[in-house]
Amino acid sequence: MEKLDFTFTGNPENAPAMAHYMQDRFVFLGVKSPDRRAQSKPLLQASRQADLATIHTWIKRLYAREQREYQYLALDLAEYNVSRWQFADIVIFKQFVTQKSWWDSVDHWGTVFGKYIQRHPEQKAAIFQLFYQSPNLWERRIALTLQLKEKDAVDTTMLTQAILFDQYTDEFFIQKAIGWALRQYSKFSPDWVMQFLNTHQLSNLAVREASKYL
Repeated sequence: MEKLDFTFTGNPENAPAMAHYMQDRFVFLGVKSPDRRAQSKPLLQASRQADLATIHTWIKRLYAREQREYQYLALDLAEYNVSRWQFADIVIFKQFVTQKSWWDSVDHWGTVFGKYIQRHPEQKAAIFQLFYQSPNLWERRIALTLQLKEKDAVDTTMLTQAILFDQYTDEFFIQKAIGWALRQYSKFSPDWVMQFLNTHQLSNLAVREASKYL
């Protein structure tokens, strides 16, 4: 197993504003996204030659570090190697959704899972079931947004199930996700989304978000 010997070089002057943007929930080194990608590029490239167990260990150790940029790097590693994952790997990654949770990391995990189901459409229902009806709101947010990149291949039964489960949940990040999922699908099936909005009672926030392209 290859040792993870990697540290970011941050700009402390950037850190307060970055922390404030995340409502001061996390400590930042002050590494903005373009610089983070530049500094981590050699590690990401090296990960393609690393065995999967090593990458899992890197992701776990990065997630355990205090500074938020290391969780971002863990997510970058998971996304960069998405073509190598199997269902068992996704089950392992599920644990991180509820660790140090906020919209930034949760939505990036949603991107990883979304790219995975694009490669393994036959597993979409199984991935959905990992998050659907979870007692954790962040996992349910992933159930709602899992199909954002599916374009016209959205499984409307799954989407409907996820929305109706949280139809009356008084939680900003859930209602925002409902609207986001419907808005994205409206690009490809506006009639379906319009019909859904006309036949279901949704929050003002969800309806406002869902209707942006209608």
